[in-house]
Amino acid sequence: MLGGITIYWGQNGNEGTLAETCAMGNYDFVNIAFLPTFGNGQTPMINLAGHCDPSSNGCTGLSSDIKSCQAKGLKVMLSIGGGAGSYSLTSAEDARQVEQINTWDDLARFLSRYSQRGKKVHLTAAPQCPFPDAWVGGALRTGLFDYVWVQFYKNPPCQYTSGSIGNLEDAWKQWTTDVPATKIFLGLPAAPTAAGSGFILEADLTSKVLPKILPSMAE
Repeated sequence: MLGGITIYWGQNGNEGTLAETCAMGNYDFVNIAFLPTFGNGQTPMINLAGHCDPSSNGCTGLSSDIKSCQAKGLKVMLSIGGGAGSYSLTSAEDARQVEQINTWDDLARFLSRYSQRGKKVHLTAAPQCPFPDAWVGGALRTGLFDYVWVQFYKNPPCQYTSGSIGNLEDAWKQWTTDVPATKIFLGLPAAPTAAGSGFILEADLTSKVLPKILPSMAE
């Protein structure tokens, strides 16, 4: 099944508001990025760059934007962790407190229980493309994850390089075959400067990459 397009929102002051991003009509999912501080006794703290100040409860106003996005049919996720920050889970109890590694699979189990309260809570992950992911590989095997955005960039052994799709195609097949998630997404940087490597020109994406992976996405 085709998964649609996902975007990360929250780290670029020029990207507009969350509601404006959802109103563009380009996306099916929005990942609010990031919650980079949690675990090991820390008070969870969101970081949305210049959009709002969490220290003064300035981010609570996002609730209306989230509802606006959901009313348009978009799924809104909170991305915890990220490429930088102060976060760790040192025990199952630590994981339990973060919800109000082996511990990442504990966190997945705790969060999945919210779906038992009448409203589906979707669990997602953004692993690196080398398989299995060193951090969340065990958690992904629980079968609790709905969407997995695999990062096919900054990892030359499994990303696209000019004129060669073999590494990406092999990695894609392994992720889509071995991970029991509802949908697997092809994670790519939106611009050459957005990641150290792995950016794919639009012409190459549409003529070389997507024709190879779309058949498996449509199954």
